[in-house]
Amino acid sequence: MEDSTSDSPQVGKFNGMSVFPLTETVIDGTSEVWPTFGRPIAVSAVLKKDGQGAYVEFFRVHHPTAEGEKVELFKRCYLHLSQVMKVGPKLQMWTVDDSNDTEGPSKTMSFGLQCSSQNANGSFHSAVLEHSNNAAKLDNMDSAEMGVLTENKFEKKIESSSAKMYFHYYGQLLHQQNMMQDYVRTGTYYAAVIENHVDFHDKVVVDVGAGSGILSLFAAQAGAKHVYAVEASAMAEYARKLIAGNHPLSQRITVIHGKVEEIELPEKADILISEPMGTLLVNERMLESYIIARDRFLVPNGKMFPSRGRIHMAPFSDEYLYGEIANKALFWQQQSYYGVDLTPLRDTAFQGYFSQPVVDAFDPRLLIAQPIIHNIDFLTAKEEDLYEIDVPLEFKSAVAARVHGLACWFDVLFDGSTVQRWLTTAPGAPTTHWYQIRCVLSQPLYVLAGQPITGRLHLIAHSSQSYTIHLTMSASSMTPGSNRVGVLQTSTAKLDLKEPYYRMTQSPAYAWSQQEQQQQQVEDFAPPQGAVVMMQPPFSTDSGDVSNASSLQDLLQTQQFSVTNGVQIPQQLPQQPQQFQQQNFWAS
Repeated sequence: MEDSTSDSPQVGKFNGMSVFPLTETVIDGTSEVWPTFGRPIAVSAVLKKDGQGAYVEFFRVHHPTAEGEKVELFKRCYLHLSQVMKVGPKLQMWTVDDSNDTEGPSKTMSFGLQCSSQNANGSFHSAVLEHSNNAAKLDNMDSAEMGVLTENKFEKKIESSSAKMYFHYYGQLLHQQNMMQDYVRTGTYYAAVIENHVDFHDKVVVDVGAGSGILSLFAAQAGAKHVYAVEASAMAEYARKLIAGNHPLSQRITVIHGKVEEIELPEKADILISEPMGTLLVNERMLESYIIARDRFLVPNGKMFPSRGRIHMAPFSDEYLYGEIANKALFWQQQSYYGVDLTPLRDTAFQGYFSQPVVDAFDPRLLIAQPIIHNIDFLTAKEEDLYEIDVPLEFKSAVAARVHGLACWFDVLFDGSTVQRWLTTAPGAPTTHWYQIRCVLSQPLYVLAGQPITGRLHLIAHSSQSYTIHLTMSASSMTPGSNRVGVLQTSTAKLDLKEPYYRMTQSPAYAWSQQEQQQQQVEDFAPPQGAVVMMQPPFSTDSGDVSNASSLQDLLQTQQFSVTNGVQIPQQLPQQPQQFQQQNFWAS
């Protein structure tokens, strides 16, 4: 052991830590192994400084004896010669270059440092970093004060119960398998990395939210110099096992168990790779962690895979879906359910079912207008930009129809130096595990072909790692070619993105006819390189019924119109929702 005498001023002391068995490598000499202990060594740490710089002294703490507690110096680590990484809630990894030794060859040794709690780990790690930058700032600062330094945005904005469930979910292999078996997702990531291997070759890569580690392995296959796979859930242990079984790629991958808001890396990243997308792109709020990782770890002008996201929105008409949701509330219409009148809860139940966004794969022919796009540039966006997203809506209806709500999907761009590749979740494209999402209005709107539809999609982030959706859609009753304007129709909805209605397991309610399939193939176009391939509805109407109507009221009175190649509208419009007491409407 080393000399325990020191005249350097003491600026901070920490107790209750343990050092794992050490290994020491001697450069230009014979490798030598330090004594192996059967269990971790209890130590305390003192932050000090001298003429050579800031350092930490670790003291071995022996069990108390009759003469009192015996303490001896275990190791002195100058911080400008040390790399310190927080690799777990309570664990740090220290790598120390002993080049200060005046005799013998240069030595590099590593050890694990176990703290008594997560808070203690954060306090000590933060104190070491601050001491390394400016030891004088730590004078008269105790451990409790240092703990404030480790407070991060994730813990401030996310409920602990939500985070616990979130990390538990992604810590299970079956959920990782579900994502890996989404071959559109996994195949697009693989193609984007391998096709752009020049962006990864000999580069430092950080995989944000690494999960199983599959993207880290892709980066290593593309020739990355080193990959840091950061994963906050228990999946980190499975990732270590998977990566270790893929030698020699494993030699260039380090798995770090922790949040990107908390961990430290020994070097900056040339490129970030991540799969931070949720339903509607922003659900689960992992995009914010992706941006935080950019600010903390990415070199200036570094790359991000993906680098941009787009949310697509369009109004839709779907009588089947509307009827399916409304019919759920019929249960509460019963006036004698085992002698109990359930109708006092009918309206509440009706609105409750419409507060759930619908997640499924829908037929693109249900869209009644060209979509609009909201862009998010991951390279320049601020974390705070995602706290609240406000999108003005403006469409022009291509057909006469009942508007049942707003359909949404997203795509992301891998802007590689060689190939630009998009990953899309659009309707009509191969289905992904994200599907699409639809916000359904409890009161539909009636529109004619060419009629404007306006509104607002307002997303507000909440502490359960999701968003509250406020949707407003409006349509005037103005007749095309006429100066006559009726009452403005407006419908609103408040939905919780955290609590969707997963409808994607049901059988498709819509089928393409052979004639429609042939016509669609003729109308398909070859997109330019890098464009998102999306099947757009052809939007043409049969003028026999629709254009002869002089007003919206005339159209509704006839209650008969058809669409030959756009949205399929039932020949007989159903009754308004308030009439559902006496009928099981829209039953197919």
